[in-house]
Amino acid sequence: MNTIEPPSTISVPAQNSGAPSSRGLIALRWASSEGRPSSSNRKPTLLACLAIFLAANLQAQSPNWQLSWSDEFNAPNGSPPDPAKWNIVTAGDGFGNNELETYTNQPANVQQQNGNLVITAQKEDLTGPDGIPRHYTSARLNTQNRFTQKYGRFEARIQLPTGKGIWPAFWLLGDNHETAQWPDCGEIDILESIGAPNTIYSTLHGPGYSGRMGISAKFPLPAGESVHTSFHLYAVEWAPNDIKFFFDDHLIAHRTPADLPQGTRWVYDHPFYVLLNLAVGGYWPGNPDPTTVFPQQMLVDYVRVYTRKPETPKATLKPGAPRLDSEMGASSEGRPSSPGSASRSKSKPTQ
Repeated sequence: MNTIEPPSTISVPAQNSGAPSSRGLIALRWASSEGRPSSSNRKPTLLACLAIFLAANLQAQSPNWQLSWSDEFNAPNGSPPDPAKWNIVTAGDGFGNNELETYTNQPANVQQQNGNLVITAQKEDLTGPDGIPRHYTSARLNTQNRFTQKYGRFEARIQLPTGKGIWPAFWLLGDNHETAQWPDCGEIDILESIGAPNTIYSTLHGPGYSGRMGISAKFPLPAGESVHTSFHLYAVEWAPNDIKFFFDDHLIAHRTPADLPQGTRWVYDHPFYVLLNLAVGGYWPGNPDPTTVFPQQMLVDYVRVYTRKPETPKATLKPGAPRLDSEMGASSEGRPSSPGSASRSKSKPTQ
């Protein structure tokens, strides 16, 4: 399987979410001024403390990316999503998918808690402001008219719910959808799950390839991994005529205009906005059954969006000048270059 190093973290098991990832520990070993591993006589307690500090506090980026927008969901417990960043949708019309929930802005369905955005699906009767009675409630957020971007890396670190009829999603929608109706506006589904603990989907929808005809990739998780026992990083890297989907550090799908059905159009050339939602029921996942447990929760550690840094022209060095290897971050004498922080996720308790 092809892999690349994303600018954020690998998955952290839920039961160990307060511990730093192994990458944080490895990074600390390479600390001597000569570029060699530091000596092994350092006290383990000091190493562990430094690793925890870095994992909790450092947010640096890959040399290829710069952060353009994010939400870390660090507001006090019980706070709603930041209204400067998110709209909360309130409706129960099924959204063309025959969904069974009504989306609300109630704290019971959406709030920040312990450094996470918590979206909760509940089994309860409610008639929403649209007058439609439903037997389930949940939440749906988007950044329409608050944040859009064309191209870049969009990522979220999420722990998903599972169960029959449970349908969480992290996705992008073309910001022109009010004038170019769906699917002409384009849709990029970075992550969808339909209840199974070990399978996710990434899909493109556009004119002539939408709904059941969407260009989709089904990804079975690596052995021992699960969407509901760990936080995982779900991401898309989007460039002109090129879209790559990632699960943690795995490239799971790569799409170009060559993948489209003949005679259809590539419509991923304008700004899109971000959506998060937890649906209940629908044509694709089916409806909950007696095995489905409620409440169900989707925990979002963060959402981050990056733009690609412009390439810096390589300077011509004078004879005898020390050479700086920009990829290794060290000069030819082995000294580290200007320090950049390593991208790490926040250490957070799970729920």
